[in-house]
Amino acid sequence: MPRSRINGNFIDKTFSIVANILLRIIPTTSGEKEAFSYYRDGAMSAQSEGNYAEALQNYYEAMRLEIDPYDRSYILYNIGLIHTSNGEHTKALEYYFRALERNPFLPQALNNMAVICHYRGEQAVRQGDSEIAEAWFNQAAEYWKQAIALTPGNYIQAQNWLKITGRFE
Repeated sequence: MPRSRINGNFIDKTFSIVANILLRIIPTTSGEKEAFSYYRDGAMSAQSEGNYAEALQNYYEAMRLEIDPYDRSYILYNIGLIHTSNGEHTKALEYYFRALERNPFLPQALNNMAVICHYRGEQAVRQGDSEIAEAWFNQAAEYWKQAIALTPGNYIQAQNWLKITGRFE
């Protein structure tokens, strides 16, 4: 039985039911339907349960099958989320970049990239390397400015940080 059908969460079940109905009525190829099934199983079940290895397997299979760049961007974004959760920030940044190449209107990817850069800046401060810290903070600021430009009402804490540090233009 697919993982999405055994999940006990009401929201997950509702999403799965609606997604299955849409897959039946929207004209899509069998490959697209299969790609979505892997995406759904990765996103709504395995990833939400913290089973990142299984989620990654589902996402990689969805990437193999999915041809639409927009849909691929969300798969790549979710792979980035898993690497972020695992503390693999270099890999996460790579997947966020790849997601943005396919869909430049993903403010959440830009935000996550900024968070990673800010974290690395804080690490550099703790190590006493203010020059490296400043470079990371400046990169974080650039990503946050892009995310805010896409969704002006979001990322209020980032906007405050940009203002406080004199990086908001």
